[in-house]
Amino acid sequence: MPDLILAHEPAIRLAIFASVLAAMAIWEVAAPRRRLEIPRVLRWSNNLALVVVDTLVLRLVFPMLAVGLAVLAAERGWGLFNLVDVPVWLAFAVSLLVLDLSIYGQHVLFHAVPALWRVHRMHHADLDIDVTTALRFHPIEIALSMGIKLALVALLGVPAVAVVVFEVVLNGMAMFNHANVRLPAGLDRVLRLAVVTPDMHRVHHSIERRETDSNYGFNLSVWDRLFGTYTAQPRAGHEGMTIGIGLFRTRRDLWLDRLLIQPFRGRAKAEEPGVAAGGQKPDPTPPV
Repeated sequence: MPDLILAHEPAIRLAIFASVLAAMAIWEVAAPRRRLEIPRVLRWSNNLALVVVDTLVLRLVFPMLAVGLAVLAAERGWGLFNLVDVPVWLAFAVSLLVLDLSIYGQHVLFHAVPALWRVHRMHHADLDIDVTTALRFHPIEIALSMGIKLALVALLGVPAVAVVVFEVVLNGMAMFNHANVRLPAGLDRVLRLAVVTPDMHRVHHSIERRETDSNYGFNLSVWDRLFGTYTAQPRAGHEGMTIGIGLFRTRRDLWLDRLLIQPFRGRAKAEEPGVAAGGQKPDPTPPV
């Protein structure tokens, strides 16, 4: 099975990505959690264009991505799991947990360091939150994140199949928990004991600073509970909360060109004024 997964990795990734994206998009239409403020065509076209830019940047910047490095590390005996004789299942399970914890830690770091927040805030500056928000990351952040992942893969000797499974699951879970979908309250309470649900993660996209700086997990919910960064619900409720940050609240700021230069505009997080309860609504004027 591992050899089969590695042999067909690109096709598997693309098939799962397209399937989850389509499923979440249909679910959003059938059972939306919030009324969207911005026309879907404006946000989707620019958010999806970022996926193309990010993919090109990764291919240009890195001669080898995480799966390729994991294969090379296994061949050359690099990393902890390639030096210590441990069962394959244990190396696989520990790798998934460590990779997920590293994503949580990286996310906290990108909020805490003003220079990194400049890069990460583009993800938060979306004026609505839906499945495409999960794909909305600046190319600089994508490159930094890949650098961290490569270092971890090399140090741990993460099995290549664990890298593929983790990245596929993380991508699918990110699309799920960013989706504008409604779950029954009872089901949400049960699911968030293990994984990050849409209602749990939506709190993280609140304009209110206390809520923005919470619920950092993308996959497992345990890290936020363990490290004290968990917020159960937004103060204003899911229908009443304002999505985004205090800066970049016009529709023109949603265009690809503005997204790419966003880290170099405005103030860093430490300099941003606090946001009053209720926040600020998106600019209702059409894009220019």
